[in-house]
Amino acid sequence: MLAELRSLQNTALQELAGVESPEALETWRQSFLGKKGQLTTLLRGLGALPAEQRPEAGRMANETKQALEAAYAEREEALRGQMAERDLTASALDVRLPGRPPALGHLHISTQTLREIYAIFGSMGFDILTSSEVEDDVTNFQMLNIPPDHPARDMWSTFYLTRPGLLLRTHTSPGQIHAMHKYHPEPFRVILPGKCYRYEQVTTRSEEQFHQVEGMAVGRNITMADLKGVLAHFAHRMFGSERAVRFRPSYFPFTEPSAEVDISCMLCGGEGHVAGEPCRVCKKTGWVEILGCGMVDPNVFRAVGYDPEAYTGFAFGLGVERVAMLKYGIGDLRMFFENDVRFLEQFS
Repeated sequence: MLAELRSLQNTALQELAGVESPEALETWRQSFLGKKGQLTTLLRGLGALPAEQRPEAGRMANETKQALEAAYAEREEALRGQMAERDLTASALDVRLPGRPPALGHLHISTQTLREIYAIFGSMGFDILTSSEVEDDVTNFQMLNIPPDHPARDMWSTFYLTRPGLLLRTHTSPGQIHAMHKYHPEPFRVILPGKCYRYEQVTTRSEEQFHQVEGMAVGRNITMADLKGVLAHFAHRMFGSERAVRFRPSYFPFTEPSAEVDISCMLCGGEGHVAGEPCRVCKKTGWVEILGCGMVDPNVFRAVGYDPEAYTGFAFGLGVERVAMLKYGIGDLRMFFENDVRFLEQFS
């Protein structure tokens, strides 16, 4: 029995030294230390030994088992270290390589267009003034010469709030009232940018929210000629000096006289057709509308305490997304608000 134990230990240790994988180690354990392993089978024969041999054989059996278990644990730890080192080597990072650059964002096309508008009017001495997107009916309509029963209210599909008298502004024109209150009785020139909201069907040309820029100049002896000069300069700076500009009579409740401003079509150059086909942008007219404007109505001056006999002024309003659509050839207003990265990255 003692010789068999020594032989078993030597054989087991020799085989263990050649084990190179966790799978082979488990096979070795089952072969020598498992329930049906060689050591277990040998130990079952201890009861058949003479009584005087059993103590020595039992001691030797325990030492053999402890030696094999210790060798197994040591080999298991060594293999675990080898596997970890192998994994680290396979996935090692070369710290000398440059890191991955972070993805950088950029300004939205609406913001870019707004900033270009700021720069153009800023060069003409206009300040920027912002006002709240929540207005009361008096400021949004009544002080702009649009009383509750005025048919012009049909031009604005309004979002009213649960608190009576409050609404989401339908245009940036109430900024005219805030500007005149702020600067009264001094002359001033401001643009008033911001979001507007209207309860309208979402189409390629209309949205429930959009950006507008209102402009206003108030002083003594301001005339329609000043308005035309300012807006012609804006149109040329924004769309190119080759663009022709025209003013068409129109109607707004808070200006009199009023006009729409058109520029010659960017696609057809004002011809109304491209390669013999009707122009898809201007619909054969040769012109595209960019904004509305007019001289401030005396009733608006009276509503805020300016003397219409002493002061005159002009106002205008333009849609920021419309300007961007015309300048960059964008055919669908919804693209500005869908957050489609494929669209937005074109203007990075």
